[in-house]
Amino acid sequence: MAILTNPITLSVIVMVVLCLCKLNVILSLLVAAFVAGLSGGLGVGDIMGFILEGFNGNAENALAYLLLGTFAAALAHIGLTDMLGKKIASSVKGNKNLLLATFVIIAIISGTIIPVHIAYIPILIPPLLIMMNEMKMDRRQAACVTEFGLCGPYITIPIGYGLIFQGIIADNMTSNGWATDVKQVVPGTIILFGGMLAGLIGSWWFYRKPREYKNIPIAGTEITAEDTKITKNHIVAFVAIAALLAGQLKFSMPVGAICGLLVMFLGGAIPVRGSDNTISEGIKLMGMISFIMLIAGGYANVVRNTGAVEKLIDAAMAILGNSRPAFVFVLILIGLLITMGIGTSFGTIPVIAILYVPMCQRMGLSMNATICLIACAAALGDAGSPASDSTLGPTAGLNADGQHDHIWDTCVPTFLFYDIPLFIAGLIGGLVL
Repeated sequence: MAILTNPITLSVIVMVVLCLCKLNVILSLLVAAFVAGLSGGLGVGDIMGFILEGFNGNAENALAYLLLGTFAAALAHIGLTDMLGKKIASSVKGNKNLLLATFVIIAIISGTIIPVHIAYIPILIPPLLIMMNEMKMDRRQAACVTEFGLCGPYITIPIGYGLIFQGIIADNMTSNGWATDVKQVVPGTIILFGGMLAGLIGSWWFYRKPREYKNIPIAGTEITAEDTKITKNHIVAFVAIAALLAGQLKFSMPVGAICGLLVMFLGGAIPVRGSDNTISEGIKLMGMISFIMLIAGGYANVVRNTGAVEKLIDAAMAILGNSRPAFVFVLILIGLLITMGIGTSFGTIPVIAILYVPMCQRMGLSMNATICLIACAAALGDAGSPASDSTLGPTAGLNADGQHDHIWDTCVPTFLFYDIPLFIAGLIGGLVL
């Protein structure tokens, strides 16, 4: 009973239920923060104060997302992504496995070297659908391989979104009492990448059989010779990408994004007078995730100030006892429920870290095991939640002609082939690391 009446439990249940009822994630988090605060004995004024105070913890990452969204919008405006898609269409020449491998590579690049995330998908995929139909490619296969490229790298590669993801884990472990540097995160997440790789191989094989689709023309996706010519603006974009990568490796992700944007503007690829439109598009692409991260930081700060964490840990330990397998299983299950409801791996880390860090310390788990569990819980929602941008992105491209269902053709396959292996890998990592 102590667990069910704990402010954290009540607030998480409210948050997940509201998210599953399709209430906006930001509003769900705010309501959950007030539920946690009020049930924990805080006043309304104190709750708002703690929410605003908690913004500081995720401010840098939220800014990075906004700037990267702007950079992605700039690349789309130049037409670099569009040109890439049409280059692929003219060079794959009917080889299905080569096209699938190309999807994986481009998705990996979109989160690392050219951090545009899912922004490229609605531009790159639609021109390829007719060719995919001729190959009789099962689009569930395409959705799964793209999902791997979007999620697998940020778990283990500290570049682009991986640098943000791992930085959030390190920051939230530190803020919850376990000093951690971003360089210490990768050893705890490699086993999760193995789970994702197993899912990639499994889905590639399982959906290998031909599947029929109708050839429905999509306006604006015709391939012409002019579309594949490299222009001055494309060259400026390549230089901007190099500047972004150098800036993030030398300083930080926000600095890298600023460097890339400056090259775009100074090189004339994006007119200064058009900067308002570019930034507006960037906010549309990544603004929601940025605000989710800010509110999640505020929610975590409210929960910490209710004093409910220790009480929940004591109650959980009384039930689980010293059974490490049961403890690890329950932690991952809790993380799965939370992240499936919210749908963003990055934004849920502050929420789950307030529970995972002190509980893992109490149980005597190592730093690597704790990192593995946090990263696993976060990635579970990204890989299979209907509300995740990493599932919405592939659907946006593959359903351009109305023949790809978001739930049954994207979310169910990615849940089966990535969430289950991730759960198993996280369970193993939590026990052996």
